[in-house]
Order: sequence, then C-alpha cells, then structure tokens
Amino acid sequence: MQIPVLILFFLGLSMVGFGQRSVQPNIVFILADDLGWKDLSCYGNSFHETPYLDKLAQNGVRFTQAYAACPVCSPTRASIMTGKYPARLRLTNYIAGSRVDKASPVIPPKWEAQLEAGETTLAELLKSKGYATGMVGKWHLHSKEAGKLQTQGPWSQGFDYSRMIGKNGLDYYNYSILKDSPQQTDYEDNGTTYLTDKLTDYGVEFIRQNAQQPFFLYLAYSAPHILMIPRADKLGKYMQKYDKFGGKYNPNYGAMLESLDDGVGRIMQTLKEQGLLANTIVIFTSDNGGLGMPEQGPTPTSNEPLRKWKGHVYEGGTRVPAIVSWEGKIPKGVVSDTYYSSIDYLPTLCELTGITSLPAKVDGKSQWALFKEPEKARISQRPLFWHYPHFSNQMGRPAGAVRVGDYKLVELYETHKLELYNLKEDIAEARDLSDLMPERTRQMHQLLADWRNQIKAQMPLPNPAYGQAKSEKN
Repeated sequence: MQIPVLILFFLGLSMVGFGQRSVQPNIVFILADDLGWKDLSCYGNSFHETPYLDKLAQNGVRFTQAYAACPVCSPTRASIMTGKYPARLRLTNYIAGSRVDKASPVIPPKWEAQLEAGETTLAELLKSKGYATGMVGKWHLHSKEAGKLQTQGPWSQGFDYSRMIGKNGLDYYNYSILKDSPQQTDYEDNGTTYLTDKLTDYGVEFIRQNAQQPFFLYLAYSAPHILMIPRADKLGKYMQKYDKFGGKYNPNYGAMLESLDDGVGRIMQTLKEQGLLANTIVIFTSDNGGLGMPEQGPTPTSNEPLRKWKGHVYEGGTRVPAIVSWEGKIPKGVVSDTYYSSIDYLPTLCELTGITSLPAKVDGKSQWALFKEPEKARISQRPLFWHYPHFSNQMGRPAGAVRVGDYKLVELYETHKLELYNLKEDIAEARDLSDLMPERTRQMHQLLADWRNQIKAQMPLPNPAYGQAKSEKN
C-alpha cells in the first residue's frame, strides 16, 4: 500500500506546482533601439548573424510592414506604453531633442519632453489584472528636470520590478543600473560587463522570480544604438567578412546585433526551462528605423531599399522589423504583409488578457485577430498617421504622413509640398505621384489635416529670425 501512497503524494505535489502556474498568458515584449527594417538575417541581411531571432520568426509571424508611430525613439516608446499617437501625447521628439535650423521658415512647437505621469500605461493596466510587471533597460520617457524621474520613471508607471539604465546609456562598458527608484543604484559598471548582457541577466532574473504567476516583461535593449561598442570576442568574424560585402555594413554594428540576438536566445531558453513557452506571447520589434548616416562614428547600417532612415517620416525612418510568437497559439513560419502600428500593442495585449476597459482616447486597434490568423488578413485600408514637427539629429525635416492601403502621402511642413507614393509598386518612395493623381492627393491630405485637427497636433511655428537668416545667407 505504501507505493500507491507515495505515488499519490508526488502526484499531489505535482498538481500543486502546476496549479500555481497562471492560465493568463505571460507577455515578453522585447524592444531593440534603432534597429533597421532589414537588419536581421530573417529579413534578408546576409551579413548579420541573428539565429535566435530567425528561430523566433520561424516559430511565429514575421511582419514586413510593421510601423513605429514616430521616426525617433521616445515618442514610439510612449505609443507602446499608452496606445496613443505621439501627437496626441504632445511627445513628438526624443527626450532632449532640441535641434533647430535658423535658415528654415519654421521652428518646432513647444512639446512635452516627457510622458505625463497621469497617462495610464500598459503596465498599470496589466498590474490591475494581477500581473507581475517588469521593466528592464532603456526607459527614456522622463523629463530632464531634476526630481521628475521619481514620478515619471518606470517604478511610478506600473512596473513592480525596474532595472533602468541610469548614467551613460550609450556606453556599453561604463553605465549604471537603477533599481526601483532614482536613488538606488543596483549595479555600476567599470568596464567588466557588457550592457546588453547585463540587461539580459535582469530579464532572466525577472522571469525566474515570477514563473508561478502571470507576468509582463518589457525588455528594452539599448542596442544597437550608437555608440558602436561591441564585445571584442564577437567582432573578428564581422571584420573578416567586411570586404566580401563591399564595405556596405558596419562590423561593430553586426557584433552588437549578435549580442542582442544572444540575449533573445537566453530569454527563450529561460522560458523553456521554466515550462512557460506554451503560455507566453513574445513580441520583438524596434522603436524606429535604422540610423543611415554618420553620427558619433561611421554609418551604422543601411536601410535600402527604403528611403531615408531614423528621423524621417519616409519608410526608412518608420518601417521596422516585428516578430510575434506564441507556441501553439500563433501559427509558425508565416510572413504577413498586413500593416499595423506601435500604437496597436496596448489594445492587442489588453484584448488578449481580458482587459475590456481601455483608457480614454486610445488610438490603437487590437491586432490579436491578425496575430492569431495572419493568413486570413487582407491588405488594410485603415489610415495610419505620423507627425514629426521637428528637425532631427539625422537631418530629418518637419513633416507628416498618412498611409491608406498601398498609398502614402507625405507633407513637408516647411514648404507645404505634398508627395504621394504607391508603396506596393514603389517601396523606395522614388516616384512622386501627386501630379498624376491630384484627387487622391487632395483626399489624403484632407484626411491628414482632419486627423491633426482632431487630436490637436502641434504644428511648427513661424521662425521670427527667418528673414534675418535669409538676408545674412544672401
């Protein structure tokens, strides 16, 4: 009789263990920084080596027309957290962005260089649903003003576990990590631990600590953003194949991207070890397009065949890689051409987790049906909008854009010039159709103008020094 009793005992322990596992889906949201649309090998880049992200795409859906809500980082991050267009939030440039052009007829409007503390974030919504919430890495949504980090940091925006990059976020061997407040430093590096690896360590720690309850991990890597500082042990092979690709790609960037890819592999391995793959949706994307010009070093990457790069409303600045995977719930190996925006993640994840009451004025639309059955999706006719009334560090000019179906209209705010492109036939935005299709141009411009009015988007202001600058130039 003792053997059956022992069997029942261990079965009972097993049932208790499994009973503690959440039936609510876990969420792992991994965000790369300045990763270009075609930088991953699964998107066709044969110079970079990204086997773990390639495997993630093989086990899920790879989107070819996913968009960031803004061509620079902070506004897109705010759109992910709130489901709102950056223009509605008045957070339309990266925090600390202040470039002007004295020779331009316009100057940027006054804008909110922060995510207002009163905005409801995805983390706060999930926390109210019983989720453990963790943020690791680059936050970049708080004001530069002294003391504002206390009320605008991740610890005050719904995250229970926060390991935020503190000082020197662009230096991969000379940085600090803040723990749950601006006053407590958890780790300070002096040249020993590569930042990308350290962030992965924290992501692994959070998953292991919360494996028995529903959790949301927002893992925001700083890589492959400049500075171009790779791990030395990963650089050699990229230097060796530099000439084979005609010098088109940056070896430092390739090595940095491989470290990020390794991090994704470790996160997936941790989920597997904890028995969580079947109950975890994993999303990977970028905050804007790749940086396609020299800035603090050689040009990091190429966005070809897309036009322009980070800081521009053309496709090179806004179209980003996106992979969604969930074992047993999302089909494997699917490539989808249906477009959506970073504003859509909040409502999608709310639908997935049973949150039916969204904050007021959320602009995004749930894409859960698309994620779950991408083969059934048709080309969207839903309008998507961009508003960037600034001068970017990457030479972008004040502009706005709207996409409807295959067509995209760009308005240059300095001259009010309109450009129209058919993205299905002209992904490079090389052939302006505005003169050939005046009625479509007019309709789409009206749509863009009406949207700006509806959300009270702040437009560039007249430059009072314009006449003087013009005279001095002449």
